[in-house]
Amino acid sequence: MKHLLLLTILLTPFLLNCQTPMDESAAIQQILEKESATWRSGDFAAHADCWHIQPYSRILISTPEGKTYDVPAALMKDPSVKMGDGGSSVNSNYKMSIHGDYAWVSHEEISTAKDGLKTYSHEVRMLEKVNGAWKLVGQSIHAYIPE
Repeated sequence: MKHLLLLTILLTPFLLNCQTPMDESAAIQQILEKESATWRSGDFAAHADCWHIQPYSRILISTPEGKTYDVPAALMKDPSVKMGDGGSSVNSNYKMSIHGDYAWVSHEEISTAKDGLKTYSHEVRMLEKVNGAWKLVGQSIHAYIPE
């Protein structure tokens, strides 16, 4: 009985500590899904709310044709930017590294336009926790043509 009590006392902090990353992972995945959906729907206010622009924020995009774009991150908060006009996206294969108030995430995305055209990308996203909520501070998107 004493051993069971001692084991419980020793494992409780470890088990509580293990729960935090799972909760953080779910919160991060939720903000990434929201960011993808709000871009496509053209909901500027909700999309801008997913971002926290820092002096070091960057958005790098590469196309299947080999072109690369360095998009100013400030555009994520600029209401004059033309956003998506419908469609949907599915993110999968999330891999996360969470360290306190910052994290990086890689995932795959399949986007489907209103006309049914699909685009595929590998994405790496950088996030920070701001006032208790996860926000994007940068991303690298690599579009590709599946074989």
